[in-house]
Amino acid sequence: MTFSSPVFLFLFFPLTVCGYFLIPAKYLRGRNAFLTAASLIFYAFGEPVAMLLMLLVVAWSWGSALLMAKCRRSGQKRLFQVLGVLGDLAVLILYKYADFLITSANDLFGTAFPLMKLRLPIGISFFVFQAVSYVMDTARGEAEPQKCYFRLLLYIAFFPQLIAGPIVRYQTVADALSARKTTPEMLAKGVRRMIFGLSKKLLIADTLGQITDTVYGMTDSLALPAAWLGAVCYAFQIFYDFSGYSDMAIGMGQIFGFSFPENFRFPYCARTLTDFWRRWHISLTTWFRQYLYIPLGGNRRGRLRTVLNKWIVFLCTGLWHGASWNFVLWGIIHGFFMSLEQLFSGGKKRSGRKREGALKGFLLHIYTLLVVVLAFVVFRAEDLPEAMRMYRAMFTGFPLTNAALSAGLMQLSPLVLTVLGAAVLFATPLPEKTVRCGEKHAASVTGVLLGAVSLVLLVLCMMNAAATVYHPFIYFRF
Repeated sequence: MTFSSPVFLFLFFPLTVCGYFLIPAKYLRGRNAFLTAASLIFYAFGEPVAMLLMLLVVAWSWGSALLMAKCRRSGQKRLFQVLGVLGDLAVLILYKYADFLITSANDLFGTAFPLMKLRLPIGISFFVFQAVSYVMDTARGEAEPQKCYFRLLLYIAFFPQLIAGPIVRYQTVADALSARKTTPEMLAKGVRRMIFGLSKKLLIADTLGQITDTVYGMTDSLALPAAWLGAVCYAFQIFYDFSGYSDMAIGMGQIFGFSFPENFRFPYCARTLTDFWRRWHISLTTWFRQYLYIPLGGNRRGRLRTVLNKWIVFLCTGLWHGASWNFVLWGIIHGFFMSLEQLFSGGKKRSGRKREGALKGFLLHIYTLLVVVLAFVVFRAEDLPEAMRMYRAMFTGFPLTNAALSAGLMQLSPLVLTVLGAAVLFATPLPEKTVRCGEKHAASVTGVLLGAVSLVLLVLCMMNAAATVYHPFIYFRF
């Protein structure tokens, strides 16, 4: 069961909202217990066995933090911190990377170790990272240990952000776990945000995903026009798929009184890779900066050490996305260009918001988009040979025969062209500024139109969810 499935939209979420608000606001423990139970049911719907694993991870992190709080000696506290972090990461490594490591060792050394073939639990990368962040933050004194196991369980297992984030730090929601309320304004904003996120997924990402799948499935007919179309469509598909999920998670959080951090800030408007990663999957970027980049020394130990630290971070970022050499290569590509920017910028941060010449800014923007789109090719491909096939078609797919042009043009139906136009528009800040203007004047014509647009989008999404084949969110497999 996922956010875009009919079971969730028509049954689970409406019943959860009704059940939550039927409990009086003064009984917050009852509301927390209800949300915890609903979250476990949501996860157990598709992962009943893995739910026990998640409960174990939460218990391990909860116990580690409590033991650290009781320790007076720094050495003992450090021991429980290390055990807590390693215990959580061991679960992730075992389920996500064991077979990858075994296969790589067999290929490298000619051995024949048997594979473990463990089923990868949905969302394991997200709930394990939240558990690690809780242990680290309590060890640093940035968060108070939670004495109640079930409150910590709600923090990690809360269904809006359980499966694909955002990765929320404990101190962000600590106060809301013990005292919160949902105002009519929060409810309205949350519902609209959820509808907009669902629309991104069903109306834009899934439509472009069909083009992507068609192009990647081409064999002899794959040439330059179709290859570039497929690469661009996937760049938009993954953005609207994942940002749509994040919008839904943030919106649902608002409905229940929680405030989650933004996860995307118009990444395709970035002018450097450094700026791109300040805008893309912000919660993951923040996690790696707080718990890996800064402990490695960050940018405090010279330019070369900074470059090395970035390489390590992006190698881990690639591996976090999946146990595959494709993801490793994707991380290396981003690490390489981030390192070049670090070296040629003289160690100064480049925000992409500085006033630059129009031509220079345009060229930087094109450079960033090209790197991002080309890197996503290897991210999307099933294996490295498929990625190389796409790259060959994109750069050596000549001559442009009638068959090659036709294979690309056949994909550009009026619907696809309309969706591509919408994808470009909503990748800019203009629609969000319009929404904010409408929210400030809810009683005005703009506010009424905003509500009407939300209703129309909801109807379209419902029709789409009921009539088309279900497509899971891309990040569910990470």
